[in-house]
Amino acid sequence: MSRNIIITGAGGNLGSAVVEKFKREGYHIIALLHPGKNHEVEEADDSYEVDVTDEAAVADFIKEYHLQYGDVDALAFLVGGFAMGGIADTSQADLEKMFNLNFFSAFHLVKGFLPVMKKQGKGTFLFVGARPALQMKDAKETLAYALSKKLIISLAEIVGEETNDTPIRSHVFVPSIIDTPPNRESMPEADFSKWVRADEIAEAMHYAVNTHSLQNMTFKLYGEV
Repeated sequence: MSRNIIITGAGGNLGSAVVEKFKREGYHIIALLHPGKNHEVEEADDSYEVDVTDEAAVADFIKEYHLQYGDVDALAFLVGGFAMGGIADTSQADLEKMFNLNFFSAFHLVKGFLPVMKKQGKGTFLFVGARPALQMKDAKETLAYALSKKLIISLAEIVGEETNDTPIRSHVFVPSIIDTPPNRESMPEADFSKWVRADEIAEAMHYAVNTHSLQNMTFKLYGEV
């Protein structure tokens, strides 16, 4: 029987690493890509263009999933965005943008697939937090980003409470700076060797999905920064 994992943001830097890891481990990869971005994920078994910040679009995908697939073993929520700005520099529009990218991109899928996991009696949600959501000294200059990621961490905890004493699990992965080409370009003087690699996060996600004794964990992947 196929082990199905849905990966949002599969065409991104972290997404590519997660796709590669789970594909290598024998999973059936269902990649969700943003419409119009022309991303291709060669290692994905199936790809869908879905705006995961759009509640109706996600609902349509879930209906299609029910028609095409059986159970879902895991969902990895990798869509996200980053923005600088403290309280004085942050507008309502800034908050809404970060909430859409970092919170609603996961919430709509959680809402749709949590009943599926409850019915099948298994499943793992893989959320991506951020260090500024846990360390307020890092949040001062990234207010909208930090608040949106704080919502993600809270959502993961609430899902964990709702599925307590069941095989359904809700894990959060909290990286510091991820070693990606855009981050290297924006911080060319940094010591990249101290950053966390995307493949390390992918390894942690695979470990969490396949270690059933782990219940609702927060994985801090801070590298040496």
